[in-house]
Amino acid sequence: MTRNKKKVLVVDDDELHLYTTKELLKDDRFEVVTHQHGFGVTSLMTQLQPDLVLLDINMPALSGDKLATLLCSSSDISHIPIVFYSSNDEDTLRECVATHGVRGYICKGDINNLKKSVNRYLNLTIGGEEKPDTIHDNLI
Repeated sequence: MTRNKKKVLVVDDDELHLYTTKELLKDDRFEVVTHQHGFGVTSLMTQLQPDLVLLDINMPALSGDKLATLLCSSSDISHIPIVFYSSNDEDTLRECVATHGVRGYICKGDINNLKKSVNRYLNLTIGGEEKPDTIHDNLI
């Protein structure tokens, strides 16, 4: 029954990260859609209307930080929360979050924390709790 599932779009140029993230998140609560580059994400988000987007920063041609700026300024999809999902160091991620207007970040590599972090972002953006300006997941 996919009606109750939350859609998570994962955008990353690394096929292995896409596969691993999808496998770690897929269960009866999440529908995970992956996309391997920055091009076409606006159309995909408009079509899918995901509940959350995990966006890698380090992608060739159209980097995630530049893409985030475009996505956040698009009226059709600006309501969809974007979280940087990157292996960049935390200082860089904090700066990128502040500069590009996304909800927060999740550091790649902490697979035990990934599902918990995604749940927290979904809960804070969809229901129940107050929405903070940004969440730095590793600090909560």
